[in-house]
Amino acid sequence: MSAHQDQRSDESCGTRPLTGEEYLESLRDGREVHIYGEKVRDVAAHQAFGNPARMVARLYDALHDPATKSLLTAPTDTGNAGYTHSFFRTPRSANDLIDDQQAIATWARSSYGWLGRSPDYKASFLGTLGANAEFYEPFEANARRWYRESQQKVLYWNHAIVHPPVDRKTPADRVSDVFVHAERETDAGLVVSGAKMVATGSALSHYNFVAHYGLPVKERNFALVATIPMNAEGVKLISRPSYTAAAVANGTPFDYPLSSRFDENDSILVLDKVLIPWENVFVYGDLGKVQLFTADSGFIERSTFHGCTRLAVKLEFIAGLLAKALEITGTEDFRGVQTRVGEVLAWRNLFWGLSDAAARNPSEWRDGSVLPNIHYGQAYRWFAQIGYPRIREIVLQDVAGALVYTNSGAEDFHNEETRKYLETYLRGSNGITAEDRVKVMKLLWDAVGTEFGGRHDLYERNYAGNHESTRLDMLFGQTASGKMDEYRQFVERCLDEYDLEGWKAPDLSAGTTW
Repeated sequence: MSAHQDQRSDESCGTRPLTGEEYLESLRDGREVHIYGEKVRDVAAHQAFGNPARMVARLYDALHDPATKSLLTAPTDTGNAGYTHSFFRTPRSANDLIDDQQAIATWARSSYGWLGRSPDYKASFLGTLGANAEFYEPFEANARRWYRESQQKVLYWNHAIVHPPVDRKTPADRVSDVFVHAERETDAGLVVSGAKMVATGSALSHYNFVAHYGLPVKERNFALVATIPMNAEGVKLISRPSYTAAAVANGTPFDYPLSSRFDENDSILVLDKVLIPWENVFVYGDLGKVQLFTADSGFIERSTFHGCTRLAVKLEFIAGLLAKALEITGTEDFRGVQTRVGEVLAWRNLFWGLSDAAARNPSEWRDGSVLPNIHYGQAYRWFAQIGYPRIREIVLQDVAGALVYTNSGAEDFHNEETRKYLETYLRGSNGITAEDRVKVMKLLWDAVGTEFGGRHDLYERNYAGNHESTRLDMLFGQTASGKMDEYRQFVERCLDEYDLEGWKAPDLSAGTTW
C-alpha cells in the first residue's frame, strides 16, 4: 500500500472521497517524476504540474460541494455507508447509466472538456471489478478489494498499456529490454522491468494500471495485468515537454488559458525492477486470459461511454468559442460560415446521441450488472477520429488569420504606448473591445493552434485506438454479436421475393394493372 494511503485518516478515506486539499497532499508521496533534467521534488507545487493538479483538486472538491454533489455522487455499494462518484459503482440498469452519464458530464464541465484522463476515466475499469471479479481467478479477491477501495476513496488511477514504438514488428519476447515483463517471481510478488506508453496524466494519479495491449505474447512473463502505486520503488516517469511550464515561461494565463492549467503531461513509464505485490496483480502468466482482457473486462464499453460523453461537453465549449470568434470578426451572418457552424453543432449532437444511446440501450452483463452498449461506443471511436480534426479544420478555415492577428501578450495592454494602437487596430466587430477580442482569440488559438491544441488533435484521434483498429473492432464486434448475419439475412429476405421468372411474393404483380 502506498504512502499516500497510509497518511489518510479513516474518516477521509472510509465514508467520503478525498477533498481537493487532501488530494494535493496525497501527491507528496516521494514519487519519481523527471522533466527538463531534474527530478521533481513536489509535483503539486512544480510549474509543470501544479496548476493541472489544482484543476483535478477542483473535481474532488465538487464531490463535496452542495451545488454539484447530487449530480456527481451516489451511495457506495460496499457497505461502508459512504458515497462515491457514480461511475465508480456497478450499474444495474439504464437509469444507473444515465446517472453515470450526468456525473461524467458534470466533472467534464469543470474542465470545459479538456481533461481526458480525469479520475473517472479509469473508473471505466474500476467500476467493473465487483461484477467481473471471477474473470481474474485466481486473483479475484484482488479485484473485489480494489473495487471497494477505489470506490470508497475515489482513487485516481491511470494506465499505460501500449508497448513503446520500438521493434513492434518483432515478437514481444525478443524486445525484453524494452517491453514490460516479469523478471522473476518471489513470495512477495513479481519483479517487473520495462517501459510503457503513454502514461497520460500519471504524474498526478495515485496508481498506474499496466496491462498488455498489442502484440500477441508467447511467453508467460509478458502476460501481466497489474496496478502499481506511483511512489513504488523503481517506478519512474520521464515527461514530455510541459505545455504548462512553457505557458508560465512565455506568457500569462491571458495568453495561454488552457495549456497553463489543463496539460495532462504524457510520460514514459519506466519500471526498473519494480516489486508488484501479489495483491496488486489481476492477471499473470495466463496467455489466453491476457489476450481476452480487452474484450472481457468491460473496460472498452465503459471507456468509450466516458470518452463520448466528455467529448460532447468539449464540443459544446468549442462551438460556443467559435461562435464568439465569428462575432468578433463580423462573419457570423455569412451563409457559408453559418453552414459550418451548423456542422460543428451536428457533431456535438451526434456524440450526445451516441452517449444517450449507449446508456439507454445497455447490454446485460455479469451478476445482474449492465454495460453501455458497445455498438454506439465503437461508432464514437470512429466518428471522433473524423469529427474532431474536421471541427479543428473549420475553426482554422473560418476564423483564419484572425487567430494570429493578435499582440504578443498581456503586457502590451499594460503599456501606454502600445495600448492606444491596440484599442483601435485590434478591436472586434459588434462593439467588442480589443482586450476582449484578443482574449477570445488567444483562448481559441490555445484550443486549436498551440502545441497544446495540436496534442489534443492527436489525442482525440488515437487514444481510443489507432485509425485502423477502430474500424476493424467495429466489424469484428458486429460479426461476433451476430449482427452481420442479421444484416445478411435482411438482404436475403429481399432477394427471396423475386427471381428470373418474376415476383415470388404473392402480393406483388409483374403487370401494370391490378
